[in-house]
Amino acid sequence: MSEDRAMEGGGTAASAAPISSQVMPRRAWGDLFFRGLTGFTALFLLLVLIAIGVALWREGWDAFRTFGFGFLWSTAWNPVTNQYGALIFIFGTLVSSLLAMLMAVPVSFGIAFFISELAPHWLRQPISSAIELLAGIPSIIFGMWGLLVFAPVFGNMEPWINDHLGKIPGIGQLFQGPPMGIGMLATGIVLGIMIIPFISAIMRDVFLSTPIVLKESAYALGGTTWEVMRHVILPFTRSAVVGGIFLGLGRALGETMAVTFVIGNTDILSASLLMPGNSIAAVLANEFTEATTHLYKSSLLALGFILFVVSFLVLVLAKLLLWRMEKRIGGGVL
Repeated sequence: MSEDRAMEGGGTAASAAPISSQVMPRRAWGDLFFRGLTGFTALFLLLVLIAIGVALWREGWDAFRTFGFGFLWSTAWNPVTNQYGALIFIFGTLVSSLLAMLMAVPVSFGIAFFISELAPHWLRQPISSAIELLAGIPSIIFGMWGLLVFAPVFGNMEPWINDHLGKIPGIGQLFQGPPMGIGMLATGIVLGIMIIPFISAIMRDVFLSTPIVLKESAYALGGTTWEVMRHVILPFTRSAVVGGIFLGLGRALGETMAVTFVIGNTDILSASLLMPGNSIAAVLANEFTEATTHLYKSSLLALGFILFVVSFLVLVLAKLLLWRMEKRIGGGVL
């Protein structure tokens, strides 16, 4: 009997060896193929990014060669005389994006804080769904709403802004101008409303990902809701929160249609936020089909390259900031 069992055991072991020898190489080839496929897709994305940058640089090289580095800080933009400069559009892009972030970040934090910590469970899902629906609205709808609805209302408010904010020493010149309803400040507000859903959705998700045991421990020690948010949730999620903010900034820098409708599309550099201006994305949308000369087209593509570089630097800055934060807190968590 024991001999039969031994023979059976030996037979099982002998039959198992060929199966494992057949399965393991097959799995190894499958893992190797999957690793190569994912590596190729990652490398392909990097190559596409480099190709876009190289193409924009090559097409805009004539403008950089003709005007030199002065192209970056020149305010001239006259297709009739073939004089082009990028300062007006760089200024408009950065200022409108900064105004949008000054509005969107606090509002997004409040929305995410309310959904994750204060809202009752029956109200969380409707608000979250509304935010996601707002994020799916096309940017041209925001632009049309800004021009046809918001701009007339904001134009009626501008005399009050001139009377109250325009008289503040030091910053009064930022709020002086005719009541037109369109301009840099109106653009920043419309752009801020448009990017609020993106930032608030990211903040909501990372706030909800905080382990319950950490929050309950802080509440058990007598912490208030704000103290738990400040000392527990924010330190735990700071890397993801900063990443979401910079993601919203990247969205604001490259926005085209919402900005084109309300910025005024005027090639004038003004210190007043109530005056119209222009941005890189807006001038590309408005004038690319009108570029009849090679230098004109090259100057527009040079603006595109500048916007590409600015957006890339924003992402690099975000990565460096996240890396420093994770290093300071000992590796980070998100």
